[in-house]
Amino acid sequence: MNNPLKIDISREIYDHHDEEDLLYKSNKGISEEVVREISQQKKEPEWMLQKRLEGFQIFKELKMPEWGPSLKELDLNKIHFFMRPNAKKNSKRWEDVPENIKKTYEKLGIPEAERQSLGGVGAQYESEVIYHNLKEDLKKQGVIFLDCDEALKQYPDLFRKYFMTTCISPKLHKFAALHSAVWSGGTFIYVPKNIKVKLPLQAYFRMNSEKGGQFEHTLIIANENSEVHYIEGCSAPRYEENSLHAGCVEIHVLKGARVRYSSIENWSKNTYNLNTKRAVVHENGIMEWVNGNLGSKVTMLYPCSVLVGENSKTNYTGIAFAGEGQYQDTGCKVYHFSKNTSSNIVSKGISKDGGISSYRGLVDIKKDAINSKSSVRCDGLMLDNKSKAITCPSMVVSEDNVKVSHEAAVGKIGEEELFYLMSRGLSEEDATKLIVSGYIEPVIKELPLEYAVELNKLIEMEIENSVC
Repeated sequence: MNNPLKIDISREIYDHHDEEDLLYKSNKGISEEVVREISQQKKEPEWMLQKRLEGFQIFKELKMPEWGPSLKELDLNKIHFFMRPNAKKNSKRWEDVPENIKKTYEKLGIPEAERQSLGGVGAQYESEVIYHNLKEDLKKQGVIFLDCDEALKQYPDLFRKYFMTTCISPKLHKFAALHSAVWSGGTFIYVPKNIKVKLPLQAYFRMNSEKGGQFEHTLIIANENSEVHYIEGCSAPRYEENSLHAGCVEIHVLKGARVRYSSIENWSKNTYNLNTKRAVVHENGIMEWVNGNLGSKVTMLYPCSVLVGENSKTNYTGIAFAGEGQYQDTGCKVYHFSKNTSSNIVSKGISKDGGISSYRGLVDIKKDAINSKSSVRCDGLMLDNKSKAITCPSMVVSEDNVKVSHEAAVGKIGEEELFYLMSRGLSEEDATKLIVSGYIEPVIKELPLEYAVELNKLIEMEIENSVC
């Protein structure tokens, strides 16, 4: 954007909904019939249908999570698991997108961002990608940027090799299994050896219908010595009935490659956000996670890096904001399998109006992962007397020759800080905003400028009139 500092954001941008216009809408609930129908409508190969059916069987066998936030109010029998919008798939021009859907993405600023600062954009609406485009110079360098449905058709061998095999297994947990059964759309990125994608690639996932489910799949393969920055944005209108988002992100960082994954998840406060994100990082590879979580009724999200190669590294920087009726359970997992691996985790949580923000993380350093290093910092900030900030770190260290550190702090905004700023002429609300801005600065500085400003403004909107 030409002047990102003047971004104007209102809640209506995210909370409005279009009149439902669908080519197909599955019956409520999950069944083998629904799974087969999804695969049939997509004209998938037999192996993918079998993978879906295997995932569905695992889903039926696994129990719902019994730790962290309660999922008792999530009734999967009320969710529509597959909805095809009345729109052409994978349009290359915004002019070919239906007018009502195009206006939604214009309000969200996606076409403008593509023109100004992105190398490619994908836009998913309900269960399908309705716009997808990549700059010509990146195509000439061999970069592949497609939605996963299309990648399955065009690059079946590559897709089959990496899709839910060595990175994320359907057996990981119940919602990973559910995802493998009903996934639809998403993003596929392949960056060839030695290619550095200088402009970020972005996808935006939008749910519109009531009682909907969205299950996009993101699969990124960064070949040796390549680099890419991928950004995901998410939102949905607010309804009285619950919605479900259970996407999946798989990232393969090959030898000497570097991947940055940035995400601003701003789901509505009736959405259960039960996302799974994991990266496998090979020798000298670097994986960077930058996460902002504001919306949703319940979020359970713990991006994971598996450091399998020597000298591999990962960084995680995250912020979670929980307001009234919200439970943000977020954090990071890192498994150190090899020598000289390192991880750095910075997590910030904010809660107000009775919201709950918790950090749940794991650092697991395996035997023989000598000279490995890990640093964890998780902080919780409460803006009133009825909110909660929780830290639940876990460390498993099976090797002596390592360096591990952990810091955690939970508390309220200090009265002395508020008094000092108010004595300089600031209102209590503006003083609170200033303190919070400083608190989240480590996260904000890791985002591209336009997205940093958006996240800042969203948080400012949430904390208005919040101080008790």
